[in-house]
Amino acid sequence: MRVQQQSRREAELIEGLHSLHFVLSVTRRKFLTIISELDERKLWRDQGCRDMAQWLSGRIGISQWMAGRWVNASHVITKLPLISAALESGRLGLDKVLELCRFATPETEQELIAWAKRVSVATVRHKADVFNRPQLEEVRTVDKARFLRWWWNQGGASLGLEGLLPAAEGAAVVKALERCAERLSESASEETSSDKLSAEDRREQRYADALCALSSQAIAEDQDADRATVVVHTTLESTGLGSAEIEGGLGLHPDIAQRLSCDARLQFVVTDDQGNALGIGRASRNVPRWLHRQLLHRDHGCTFPGCGTKMFLKAHHIWHWELGGPTDYDNLVLVCTFHHKLVHEGGWSVCLNGMAEWYKPTGRRYDPGPDPPGERTVAA
Repeated sequence: MRVQQQSRREAELIEGLHSLHFVLSVTRRKFLTIISELDERKLWRDQGCRDMAQWLSGRIGISQWMAGRWVNASHVITKLPLISAALESGRLGLDKVLELCRFATPETEQELIAWAKRVSVATVRHKADVFNRPQLEEVRTVDKARFLRWWWNQGGASLGLEGLLPAAEGAAVVKALERCAERLSESASEETSSDKLSAEDRREQRYADALCALSSQAIAEDQDADRATVVVHTTLESTGLGSAEIEGGLGLHPDIAQRLSCDARLQFVVTDDQGNALGIGRASRNVPRWLHRQLLHRDHGCTFPGCGTKMFLKAHHIWHWELGGPTDYDNLVLVCTFHHKLVHEGGWSVCLNGMAEWYKPTGRRYDPGPDPPGERTVAA
């Protein structure tokens, strides 16, 4: 009896799952329709955003990468009636549809639907990436496609790297790593673990050590000591580097902080328990590099909701310098070039109230978050 009840309950759950999936599919198709219409109306222009993707990112709290996928699909799917119907009926999930919209055509969509149903989202995404990837056999295209990116794993415990270089430049990098690896002395860890690691593993570890050695050498030889500095943040109440983190928010074990302080080019930024650091007052309107580092540690990028850009940042004086504002920590916020113009030329304003708050030219605070269901958004 208990087995039969359990089986019935499982059947009910599965049926409920399928029903809800259908409802969600219909809703998502309508959602794409709304996005497309909002973009056509250029609503984002009056909301201080660069494009629809940035507005959508700030409005509903998703990454700009995902928002860009949604915006693209909202326009393309109107030309793909079969994929649109597959989404609305629940035959295809939204993630697969977003990727299919990157390369499907009216001529290929029927075949692609049958294929996409049998493969994973990652497979569909890979096909879309390959379709949109530059032709690597063309030297000029390869040069344009070059990149290097890194990310922190496990809360900052490790660094991941990924890159693409043209063959000539790549050969130079490989040769530099090989030559540096040859000159490195055996480390204690290699000596103790050599019987447990394969020759390939030991070689890869040595290449990793070589990259670290080349980077450390480049920093040590840099003539601009202010810019070639690893910054460690700690607080006044901390003693012996008991609480420290590398710039970027990565926690640092006290023993490692002490080791770095012995042989690395470091700048320690000391703050109180509120995160406040001194500024330079009215001595200059130009923000010194050390203060800019502190702002980056606090703001992490452009403070406009949904932006977060980390390139070409400006330290904006909330109380304008020309009107007597100081160049101090609590009078500065980071903004990108686009949103800096929005403040000075577009009539917007920003203030600090524990965090950056943005205000429209009308004086109404800009809140990009979604409204509660049933409440109408009041434009201002």
